[in-house]
Amino acid sequence: MSGFLGSAASAAGIRLGMAGAALGAAGRLAVRGARAYGGAEGRAARIAALLGTTENQRQIFALLRATLPNLVLSRRLVAAYENTGTVIVTRHADVTEVLERESDFAVVYEPKMRAITAGENFFLGMQDSAAYTRDVANMRLAVRRTDVPEIVVPYVTREAAGIVEASRGRIDVPATLTLPVLTGLVGAYFGTPGPSATEMAEGTTRMFWYLFVDLAGQEVVSRPALEAAAACRAYLDDAIAARKAAPTGADDVLARCLALQAAGMPGLDDLGIRNNLIGLLIGLVPTLSKASVKALDTLLDRPEALAAAQRAAREDDDAALARVLWEALRFDPVNPFIYRRAVRETVIARGTLRARTVPQGAMVLAANLSAMFDPIALDQPEAFRTDRPAHAYILWGYGMHTCFGAHINQAVIPQLLKPLLRRPGLRRAGPVDGAGTPFPVHFLVAFDST
Repeated sequence: MSGFLGSAASAAGIRLGMAGAALGAAGRLAVRGARAYGGAEGRAARIAALLGTTENQRQIFALLRATLPNLVLSRRLVAAYENTGTVIVTRHADVTEVLERESDFAVVYEPKMRAITAGENFFLGMQDSAAYTRDVANMRLAVRRTDVPEIVVPYVTREAAGIVEASRGRIDVPATLTLPVLTGLVGAYFGTPGPSATEMAEGTTRMFWYLFVDLAGQEVVSRPALEAAAACRAYLDDAIAARKAAPTGADDVLARCLALQAAGMPGLDDLGIRNNLIGLLIGLVPTLSKASVKALDTLLDRPEALAAAQRAAREDDDAALARVLWEALRFDPVNPFIYRRAVRETVIARGTLRARTVPQGAMVLAANLSAMFDPIALDQPEAFRTDRPAHAYILWGYGMHTCFGAHINQAVIPQLLKPLLRRPGLRRAGPVDGAGTPFPVHFLVAFDST
């Protein structure tokens, strides 16, 4: 009986805390919203800026988790894909439920994937099917887990250290560190360096923006992305043909794909190789650069967390460093939600007071940012703690469509930032600047030269 009463008291305390957090969030949002509403001139831009910051999104989600944890709207907030309305899901249990129920909540990327490849879908845009299983299995044979410690980490460690060493106390993190190392990795590991590092970085970023970020379906985003896709297809077609005509003997991803093709593996004709490579390249470069910048930006706001990261970096404790970085990304993840579309009318959170019917065709925004701050699932979610269990983090997706390269992400980000975190006096020398894009283009930091 005492155990039951203790659990009941704990649950009541958590919910009272959620109510208090919601009241605080409502007050802060009211003040910030009034400022943004202000005069008519520039109002739309101010409101968009208000809603676009991770801090304000966290306040909105705190309010929704306590009051309307599964919000069903008839309004279509996503214009880039066909849908009948919007459902915003905020509790950890419900977010993971949506992402686990692949047969009820489908990925929607297929039309844009086909536009990128000028024909075939890529496995990120597929539901559970024979083609999905085949393509993922093929790429697992070419992109091996053992490559991470043997090839990927040594390359990133060496290149990042050299760039930081040569920077003389001041560095533009995305432009000088993360993007050059990642495009170099694309060449060294995948065997597809691109016409140039700049074209590879800009092209993959434009395509990622179009595929996953542009929910408004803007031509200003789609047109340059499709131009970049056409250039990438032409480059990869030429690279595949050249490698087949004159094998280099390199043990890279392209060579492995061609070896599997020669062995008669289904799904790996030249177009199949090209399309899978396009998808992998899009997922690697912009994601890891943005995640690295966001993690560092968060640490620079938190002196104690920064000190812990620097201590781990100087002691070569990669596990401890990773724990600090994942906690930093919990506060500011690459994406605040993961979207799916309801295949049929269904119910989420069935059997609870927050159960809601999701209409067929509704776009479901599974708010992973909110889930990672749900006090029902996480102890002290507002505290920066590095002892959290793995389930606390939904940084690379969840369920069947967890990021294909999650194991690469988890190894590369600490190695990208470690040589910089080892430097004394690490500090901002400018803001994160997206140059009109949702990706960091410039972020100047400085440190004490030795």
